[in-house]
Amino acid sequence: MATPIKLEFSEKYDDQHAQDYLLKHQNGLARQLSHRRDEQLARAALALAGEPGLVLDLPCGAGRFWPLLAEKANRVIIGADNSASMLKIATVAQPGEVVKRVQPLQTSAFAIDLPDNAVDSIFSMRLLHHIGESAHRVALLQEFQRVTRDSVIVSLWVDGNFKAWKRKRMERQRLEENGEQGYQNRFVLPAATVEQEFEQAGFRVQDRLDFFPLYAMWRVYVLRKR
Repeated sequence: MATPIKLEFSEKYDDQHAQDYLLKHQNGLARQLSHRRDEQLARAALALAGEPGLVLDLPCGAGRFWPLLAEKANRVIIGADNSASMLKIATVAQPGEVVKRVQPLQTSAFAIDLPDNAVDSIFSMRLLHHIGESAHRVALLQEFQRVTRDSVIVSLWVDGNFKAWKRKRMERQRLEENGEQGYQNRFVLPAATVEQEFEQAGFRVQDRLDFFPLYAMWRVYVLRKR
């Protein structure tokens, strides 16, 4: 078996980073409103995917979406993350009645410790925008294609909106001032590029859901396995 791809940012999530990640989405009105919009898009995506009964939440982080996934009473949830610290924080931070519905799994998204066609859907929020290399994204998507029977729900940053234009301008200014790009762990992707990668990995795009059309970078895709 090939050695799983390891991304630099994924090694940072010790207990303190995991706790900070949990609190980040709870602090301040703007974060709370953003989380509510994330939930709206997630519910819509799950409905478009046919309300799957067995869902792999990967990466689950601190379990931010576990209560939402548990809203469907008979849904089985596998909460998976590369970080043991994230899983530990999730199991103590989320409501007990939700946690008992979740099967925790520590695993890499590039080499998921599940058999072929193991779940109805993979729910992957806020991962793909961390992956800058096309070959790595395709490898990840191909692993998703192996493990899901039917659908994948992913979120990422796409171009063609005000925030993407503003970010590109800021990065260009930073390059002019500093003479170097610096380390990046978040990437704005051309929608046409990533949609071609979905196709390459064996998916078709069923739906696109934008966080705030023409303004925000976040987009949620509902993909169907071909």
